[in-house]
Amino acid sequence: MEEWVTGRHISFNLEDRSYLSTLKREVHRLSIQCGLAEKKVAEIDIVVAEIGSNIIKHAGGGEVIVMLTDMPQPAIEIIGIDNGPGITDLARMMQDGISTAKTLGHGLGAIRRLSDFLQIYSVKGWGTILLSRFFLKPAEPFPPKPGHEIRTLLVAKPGEKVCGDGFYVRPDRTGIRIFLGDGLGHGVEANKAAAAAVNSFRYCMLPDLSEVLRQIHDDVKRTRGLVGTAAVYNNKTKDWKICGVGNIHARMLTAGSSRTYLPYNGIIGHNMPRTINEQKIEHEAGKEQILILCSDGIKTRWEMTKYPAIFRYDMSVLAAAIYKDNARKTDDMSVVIVKVK
Repeated sequence: MEEWVTGRHISFNLEDRSYLSTLKREVHRLSIQCGLAEKKVAEIDIVVAEIGSNIIKHAGGGEVIVMLTDMPQPAIEIIGIDNGPGITDLARMMQDGISTAKTLGHGLGAIRRLSDFLQIYSVKGWGTILLSRFFLKPAEPFPPKPGHEIRTLLVAKPGEKVCGDGFYVRPDRTGIRIFLGDGLGHGVEANKAAAAAVNSFRYCMLPDLSEVLRQIHDDVKRTRGLVGTAAVYNNKTKDWKICGVGNIHARMLTAGSSRTYLPYNGIIGHNMPRTINEQKIEHEAGKEQILILCSDGIKTRWEMTKYPAIFRYDMSVLAAAIYKDNARKTDDMSVVIVKVK
């Protein structure tokens, strides 16, 4: 089984009940590795079993992706995804004793009670996404005010033990620095290329993103190369700068608008364009702005109109919805979402 790495989801395909035991075993192993108390481990076991059983019973199959995350705080994140009929009356189905499959009807109620954080997004005829988190530490009694929301979803190509996509996201008092890279191909060598690029970006403090990408280019020349996009949000000037080389899809969403930012042709580490320039994106004060970056394991022709009211949910739900409808499954797949207010 793959090694659990912070920031990367591991996918479990639930075609029938025979796959459920693997899901339960691996998430149980992760819970113990995280040092959680026996009671919390047992609660996670129950939630995982209920999520998997519901997907099989009500949707005929689906997928569960699991990640050890540190955003918004250290937690085990479990996302159930299906293409079933959807839940028509979610509030009613969250009550104990309510079932449409002639069972005791304790599933969603148990998931709600035991999860530290739970959201369910469901559309009739489209399917359901269930997001459950278990925090590794008790919640702070006086949590900080909510700020920018940063969510990621990385899944390796089916059959691969490492992911050839890599990201770096760092928020601080000055703003946010983001990089998403996709190593050429997939597997170990693609992973090495993406990791080298992320490491280069982490320590490169050049102010112009075109120069940052050239620095990454120099640092990864001994790898097979990659495509990548860098973006920076400045809290003081309230604007974005973005620059990319190769086919990372970058889209900015605001109220009632959507704009795609095209990268330059080329391969970082092999052939960079002679001239590249960062683009500047203004942020109108008081309005939410959502930047979405996707590797080419995600199809690009997705439309937000398919997801009514999804902006009211945690951005991990949006990342899962994009993945659900557009994952190619022939390459590594990644979605990085940053919402600024």
